[in-house]
Formats: sequence, C-alpha cells, structure tokens
Amino acid sequence: MPKFIHVAAAVICNENGDILIARRPATVDQGGLWEFPGGKLAPYETARQALARELNEEIGIQVTSASPLIAINHQYPEYNVLLDVWRVHSFDGEAYGREGQAVRWVKPEDLKKYSFPEANHSILKAISIPDYYVITGAAENEEEWLLKLTRALNAGAELVQMRVPSLDKNEFLSRAKKALALTSESGAKLILNSAADLLGQIDADGIHLSSERLSHYSQRPIPRDKLLSCACHNLAQLEQAIALQADLITLSPVQATDSHPGVEPMGWQRFKELIEQVPVPVYALGGMGREDIRKAKGLGGQGVAGIGAFWQQVSRSGK
Repeated sequence: MPKFIHVAAAVICNENGDILIARRPATVDQGGLWEFPGGKLAPYETARQALARELNEEIGIQVTSASPLIAINHQYPEYNVLLDVWRVHSFDGEAYGREGQAVRWVKPEDLKKYSFPEANHSILKAISIPDYYVITGAAENEEEWLLKLTRALNAGAELVQMRVPSLDKNEFLSRAKKALALTSESGAKLILNSAADLLGQIDADGIHLSSERLSHYSQRPIPRDKLLSCACHNLAQLEQAIALQADLITLSPVQATDSHPGVEPMGWQRFKELIEQVPVPVYALGGMGREDIRKAKGLGGQGVAGIGAFWQQVSRSGK
C-alpha cells in the first residue's frame, strides 16, 4: 500500500495581490521545482496548526488570518498525498527563506511561467477561479436575460455558466456572443453549457458538459487553454470527468432544490466523501447560497454553484 502523506500548504497573498512561492532544494524529491510553502502535519496536529508552524519555520511569518482554499488528493507511484490548502489573507513578519530556499512574490497571471510538482497543478486551477459559480436561469425574453446577467456581473460574478436549454443552436450562439461581450467587459469568464464544438464558432472561456454529454467523450474535447467544466452526480461520473482532464466540476444535488423536486439530495457528508479522491476543484450544487461557501470550502470543495442565489429576479419595471 502506498505511503500516505498529509501536507498543509499555503497560498499567501500580499497587499499587492502577489502570491508567494518557494523553490524546493535540489537535494529533495522533485528538487528545483517551485511550490506553495507548507509542510507535513505532525502527529495529532490539525492542518491549521501545521500551517502556522510550517510557515513560521520555513519563511518566518506568523499567520493572523487564513481560510480553507481546497483539499487535493494526488497519487504518485510511491505515495499518496493530501494537500490541505489554505489561503493566507494576512500575516506578521517579512517572508524569507529561513532554510536557505529561494522565495519569490509572483503575480497570479505569471504563475504559469514556473514549474511546479504535479500535485500543485490543481492549486493553480483553484487560484484562478472564484469560490462561487453563477449558472444562468430563466428570463421572459433575451432583454431580461441580459439584464440579469449584467446584474450578476455587477454583483461580483467572476465565473458564469451560460445555460439556456430553451434555445436552439443558432439562437444560443447569438445570445452567447452578447453574453461574452458583457463578461469580457467585466473581466469575468464565460463557460457555455453546450456541445464542445461550439468553441469553433465563439471564443468563450470554456465549455460545460452536462452529465449526459459527459458520457459521449473518451478524451478531453477542448484545448488546454480553455476551461472544461463537468456536471457530476456520482462517483462514476467524477471518474469520467477526471479522465477527460476536467478543470472544474459541479457535484449535485447536495441539498434539496425546487427545480428537482423528489430527487434525494446527497448531503454534505456524501459530498465530502465523493470529492476526497478528486484532484480537481469541485463546486457544491443544489440548494446552495453564499452562506454555504464557507462550509463547502471547509469540506475540501472549491465553493458553491447555483442559479437561485445568484440569478437575480427582475420586476416588470426593470428594477
């Protein structure tokens, strides 16, 4: 049986929004690669306790505020590692390599220029996407739909899945072009809930595969520079999404929803159990609101996804 290693790792941000990375010594496994600071948990130590201890020992800072970012399980040939990743919001002291290692503050968009251990790649994905994922909902007409999208973007949405099953392919493409203009202007990412080949006609940020479409593919259907989002409801679908090299996953239904009456929700415990072996950011979906973000992240998820909590109602007066 492979050895199990539990590691607490930190995404440390400074006041400029830069992220701290450290270089692994040449004498250790995967030496010379860059990584997010942290280290192994000692016996009977929590991840939060290990985080504080390791960051003080390695880079000389005292953590004053931190929250869970994501939990990532990764299997190497010789061992399995659980990365308990935290985002450090504030700290005392000035970071430096107390053990002689190189450390560097890097802009988030420049992290792709550095070589990281394979297990860190999911951290890079988690950093690049937000903790809530807006799925578009119903509207009486296109004008109202675009108004609702605008309001969601003005409220801070950074990741939007365009889901409009009532439209045919040409209508969907036409509206997607208008949606992309809005999301691009606000700096948000637009993912299309459609067949993968639609990206050949519009330069959106990615594709979301429904659980039904997910089963049609045997390999990743879109380029690596686009986001592949997959809808999953069980372990088999999660495994299929991983095989397709998904960048993010929605797992549902976690709680009961009005849109799917009579469907038994899996609950938070099952959500936690299912994502424990998933090396990809997973959003909890089904009955979710902003108040559930902290719980989802505490259980190892990326955050929450939903329609009702983020797709605002518009009155007939437009207000």
